[in-house]
Amino acid sequence: MGANEPIQVHDQTSVFPCAGCGGQMQFDTVSQTLKCRYCGSEKPIASGMKTGPQEHELDFSDENDASLMDWGTEQQVIKCSNCSGEMLISAIQTATVCGFCGSPKVLPQGNPGSIRPESVIPFHISREQATQAFNVWRKRKWFIPNAFKQRSVNSNLNGIYVPFWTFDTSTDSSYRVEIGVYHYRAETRTRVVDGKTETYTEQVRYTVWHWDNGTYSQYFNDVLIPASGQYDSALLHNLNDFKLDQLAAYKPEYLSGFMAERYTISLQEGWNQAKSHVDDQLEKEIQSSLSGDEFRNLNIRTDYSDQTYKHILLPVWNASYMYRNKTYRYMVNGETGSVTGRVPRSPWKITFFTLFCILIATVAAFLIWGNK
Repeated sequence: MGANEPIQVHDQTSVFPCAGCGGQMQFDTVSQTLKCRYCGSEKPIASGMKTGPQEHELDFSDENDASLMDWGTEQQVIKCSNCSGEMLISAIQTATVCGFCGSPKVLPQGNPGSIRPESVIPFHISREQATQAFNVWRKRKWFIPNAFKQRSVNSNLNGIYVPFWTFDTSTDSSYRVEIGVYHYRAETRTRVVDGKTETYTEQVRYTVWHWDNGTYSQYFNDVLIPASGQYDSALLHNLNDFKLDQLAAYKPEYLSGFMAERYTISLQEGWNQAKSHVDDQLEKEIQSSLSGDEFRNLNIRTDYSDQTYKHILLPVWNASYMYRNKTYRYMVNGETGSVTGRVPRSPWKITFFTLFCILIATVAAFLIWGNK
């Protein structure tokens, strides 16, 4: 399989036929064009992006608007009976395996209706580059078995466009908070030194509390919320170095030869998650803007306005592999090549490291006690 060849699909006919030989053209990660798998001819993809990605006014009824569901090519939903993952592929293609778990138990489903993507970051990392990035990454991990570090890993690596929502919103917050300010006073105390009682003065801190209130305004741009329900949320969160300023207008050509996951997090649920993220960030920012030493009973009321959203697709190489009859998963950012995942651990290495740390701590404690 070539360095830039995406996951295999069985073609009944060409979706993007080559003008030279009539063969199937697929998106190529190196040239960023459609490339014929047979004669090597390339066809540029028009950017279609003049003013940047378009934001859509937040309207939850959009998910029922048929005019927003045209993906540019006829789509079908493939659902895996093993992991329940749902993928969108061309209606004239048949998946060989599930892009999430590698199972061949994939079945066509009914209505593929989903809000079409507004924009996409195309794949820039090939399958071979993703494999190399994983091998470098895994050998740098701590506590992995030597046998695993030295052996090659046969993983089922699939290129999938993962759906995300992005939200923009203006916020106007009013807050009330109790602020504590440290003060110090001198207190006279006694102590026994060498059998003699002596008097000394010590500065003692105490806190004076008072109520305060205020307002705070902030604008949030591109709050990124995964719309996927198929991935380990921790791994997907770690894969957070996408460069959203590189978003390109959605073109069905970018999906040729790849799969796109059908979003399972609704627009309403995505906004609820974004709002929770915004609330947490506002609490941190408001606290950092206050003058005081301690804070308690912070109460914030926020009004949201000018809410907009985008449905975007981001490229991920998704993989699973077996080691000693246990399945592990990893992901590679299809734009930057960063890796996140899970690897087997050596209980012996962890045990020896723990004992070594205990030994160091014991020696340090003994030396400190000896000096006293």
